[in-house]
Amino acid sequence: MSLNKSMHPRNRYKDTPPDFAYLASKYPDFQQHVHTSIAGRSMLNFKEPKAVRALTCTLLKEDFGLTIAIPLERLIPTVPLRLNYIHWVEDLTGGQGQLRKGIDIGTGASCIYPLLGATMNGWYFLATEVDDICFDYATKNVEQNNLSELIKVVKVPHKTLLMDALKEETTIVYDFCMCNPPFFANQLEAKGENSRNSRRPPPSSVNTGGVTEIMAEGGELEFVKRIIHDSLQLRTRLRWYSCMLGKKCSLAPLKEELRKQGVPRVTHTEFCQGRTMRWALAWSFYDDVIVPSPPSKKRKLEKGRKPLSFTLPEAGVKQLRAKASAKGCKSSSALESITALLEKTLTDLRVLHKRVPSTVQQKSLLLTAVENTWIHGRQKRREQKRQLRELPRAPPAALAGSQNITTTTGSASTAGSSQTKQPSIQSPIVPETPSDQATVELASPQPLAGPEPLASPPQPATQTLNDSSLNVAVKRELEDPAVLQPEVQKFGNDTGKDVDLMETQTTVLEKGAATNETVPVKRPLTPSSVQEFLFKCLLEVLMEEVSGGVVVEMHWVEGQSKDLMNQLCTYLKNSLLKMVASS
Repeated sequence: MSLNKSMHPRNRYKDTPPDFAYLASKYPDFQQHVHTSIAGRSMLNFKEPKAVRALTCTLLKEDFGLTIAIPLERLIPTVPLRLNYIHWVEDLTGGQGQLRKGIDIGTGASCIYPLLGATMNGWYFLATEVDDICFDYATKNVEQNNLSELIKVVKVPHKTLLMDALKEETTIVYDFCMCNPPFFANQLEAKGENSRNSRRPPPSSVNTGGVTEIMAEGGELEFVKRIIHDSLQLRTRLRWYSCMLGKKCSLAPLKEELRKQGVPRVTHTEFCQGRTMRWALAWSFYDDVIVPSPPSKKRKLEKGRKPLSFTLPEAGVKQLRAKASAKGCKSSSALESITALLEKTLTDLRVLHKRVPSTVQQKSLLLTAVENTWIHGRQKRREQKRQLRELPRAPPAALAGSQNITTTTGSASTAGSSQTKQPSIQSPIVPETPSDQATVELASPQPLAGPEPLASPPQPATQTLNDSSLNVAVKRELEDPAVLQPEVQKFGNDTGKDVDLMETQTTVLEKGAATNETVPVKRPLTPSSVQEFLFKCLLEVLMEEVSGGVVVEMHWVEGQSKDLMNQLCTYLKNSLLKMVASS
């Protein structure tokens, strides 16, 4: 997959890749490496070192007027990727077209970074090199392009990075340093045998380079750590320290190392070209530098997100309109009917929603989901019924007695005076309590105290359970937060107090417990007042002009997981289809 669209915005090859056919017609040395595919396209074999070298030399000549020589046994750079690095340094230093001073650590035989920087922006470079062959070629490339006044190539001892290179430059403050470090720790890594994921396709280009260019002790991770330790001593001698990385896994530990060392300014970026991805890290000890944002975050913000959607056919829309009309929707519009059904379903799910301004051809709802109520619905309903069945109840004898008892105060006094036998239908007998009060234990947080025992000769006291006492007991049971199902979840509002998220509605199933009293119901939150939520999305109902159906789209806004929005979308779709099937 080509990554050219992710190149630096100013990279000249981002929108106009090299035209191999044109370059082949103009440069004979390049033409011998170009062949024509079956489809008639001009192609280049990037696994051939001579072809890659010919392309690099041709692009530098055509687009920058540079003439260079590169030995096949040394690293052959690709121009678009190196150009990305130059443009990023321009962003770090604000040096596009401005005079800047930089250091290229390990410039290589091509000396490509100093040549590009000096040609494009007139930058001054101190280019260091440890390899004799690379030093000789770099020096010749600078001289034959008449850039000796801007580029100084110096030979340094092995393992020299910044400290030794700046011994003679004690007064100059450089704006930046660049480095393309050796990526690999050993020959096996260089061949990709123990470092490359087996699922990745093989490299599309050849890997050239000398031992000092592609391998170092500890690989690129230890190499860059040595640059970090040099920067801790040099500090403000350079405004920006930077290096390019060949492995993404090296980025995190290096950023952690900078954090441990207390470096105040750190940023990173990505370099893309063809199927090749590279990463770069930069840090500074200056407080006045501008730190550019990583392009990866910019791409995520700019990337268009496709909405989740499903389509209702025209025949199904007609049936849903009839369903909506039967449920009280007065509008004859298909969009209004579908929207009303969706609102009803969302209300049942306790998903906060409100309408937002929309056109005639669409209806829009802003949804705020604060709890996941759309999965495992059948299991949750079974659990609620089970818990209702397990609620503590009044003893059956007490309930039966409350329904059948017909004794009155007059009859009780008559029974006391005549001292006759008990009637065949009578109240349940309740033992006396230490306080000489008869009580019946009901399903409520506190037991209800019965009336005073009748003042009659020694016969057991009786308890009269009328409808009002039973209502009080049931009301107490319903108001007990430990009994209410489903449980009310609470979130903090703007005032710092806890507010109920959903309406608490409880229905008394037992006829004997039926009451005319209303349980207090708390008003639900509005979407704008919720501070803690799973996700927010925009639901749109649109007419499909061609087929006459209706399209429902869900656009992600923010939240914790898009998978939850996907689940809700599936639930709404299935709910509407079930309505169609049942009609």
